[in-house]
Amino acid sequence: MNKKLHLVSLGCNKNLVDSEVMLGRLKDYELVDEPEIADVLIVNTCGFIGAAKEESLKTIFDLHVKRKKDSLLVVSGCLTQRYKEELVKELPEVDVFTGVGDYDHIDMLIENRKSQFSNSTYLIDDEERIITGVNAHAYVKLSEGCNQQCSFCAIPSFKGKLKSRELESIVSEVKKLCSQGVKDFSFISQDSSSYLKDKKVDDGLCLLIDEIEKIKDVKSARILYLYPSTTSNVLIKKIISSSVFHNYFDMPIQHISDSMLKKMRRGAGEKRIKEQLTLMRQAPNSFVRTSFIVGHPDESEEEFDYMYNFLKEFKFDRVNVFAYSDEEDTPAHEMENKISTKIINQRLKKLEKVIEKNTNEMLKQNVGKEVTLFIEGENSEHELFLGARKLIWAPEIDGEVLINDSLIENLQIGDIVKANITDCVEDKLIATATRKI
Repeated sequence: MNKKLHLVSLGCNKNLVDSEVMLGRLKDYELVDEPEIADVLIVNTCGFIGAAKEESLKTIFDLHVKRKKDSLLVVSGCLTQRYKEELVKELPEVDVFTGVGDYDHIDMLIENRKSQFSNSTYLIDDEERIITGVNAHAYVKLSEGCNQQCSFCAIPSFKGKLKSRELESIVSEVKKLCSQGVKDFSFISQDSSSYLKDKKVDDGLCLLIDEIEKIKDVKSARILYLYPSTTSNVLIKKIISSSVFHNYFDMPIQHISDSMLKKMRRGAGEKRIKEQLTLMRQAPNSFVRTSFIVGHPDESEEEFDYMYNFLKEFKFDRVNVFAYSDEEDTPAHEMENKISTKIINQRLKKLEKVIEKNTNEMLKQNVGKEVTLFIEGENSEHELFLGARKLIWAPEIDGEVLINDSLIENLQIGDIVKANITDCVEDKLIATATRKI
């Protein structure tokens, strides 16, 4: 009888790719949802900001309480890499520790019940993965690490400098995934628009787009996490002209006030960011996503108001807003004039009202239109509805479409269909599927 494995992947989808690599190395295990019956339990942690660190620790303790006798509790990922000495000392509940460099050795670490922290960050290279979620979609990692010097971010301190995958490695993986039935791809990294800059190649994503377009079984693709200072007009226009990549622009700008962008060490100012956003928005059927940070040290009321008014004016399709997290090993941690939690929460609520209003407006613009949907399975609201997303949307983060009627028989997960949007209820679009494409 195969041993049973329970795995929890926390944090970003870059972490998810690493978790899928571990599943590939442990493919002889039976994957189970119930931690109580697992022989091995793995938590792939996130250590980016305070809330993520708390979630990681809570998950570790919760699984320890639920685990059966003689099971093995393994903790990997960013949190353990960042705080390895402290956690190894303070968490006797954990049997095996590893960081961000040994995902492809997880089977040996478990077999030997051995903790290990490699000096380098693991970067997937034609490694077997077990795709989770909807099998017709996959994330593809472009690089690891980051060369940016943002004041608030600790990632370079434990993930190191930018390290890009060889283009041939990515193409090989995409072809392999296509042979397994994957047709929709999201390309990700910490700073995707810097892809190949460590190999002295500018606009490496343009080369990637050219190669991916040659793979006939790739029906849909998008790029996540562009960075303002490394996203050129050439790249934006390349995405717009692509026959495979959507006009999907996910560029976290974090602020719009020039003075705050300088304090944040973002490398691009208001004028350049607005130029990029205008070019993106002019693209046919474009989708523009971003994120903002509220309460960075020394953020004045005037600087916050400037960001607030910009959000009211520029209608992003989706926005994430985060409270500043004071992380050690960052320049911002050493800055004076920290903003109080009370003020940060007040500012967050003000922004969230605008974001909710704008998002609802953007969703309602779909009503009465024919759109292309990606079928994802039973939806989150009711078993009688099918769940889908607009094909341009990224999985999980951009929303859900409920199919309450269909002119198509035997709809399958992963099908790409045309549908008419008939209504918008709160944050959900309602649709009638009309034909497969």
